[in-house]
Amino acid sequence: MFASIVIGIVVFGYAAWAVVKFINKSKKGKCAACELKKNCSSQCEIPPQFK
Repeated sequence: MFASIVIGIVVFGYAAWAVVKFINKSKKGKCAACELKKNCSSQCEIPPQFK
């Protein structure tokens, strides 16, 4: 019983962490959140609200 509760907490905790991480990355924009932004050859446009 105790193990089931702990496993459930771990699973839901990881899911919540993943959702928060995804939301934070999506707020930064496409290129700002990209791990390859320094080596990227595509031209990223700055959204009008940030100019």
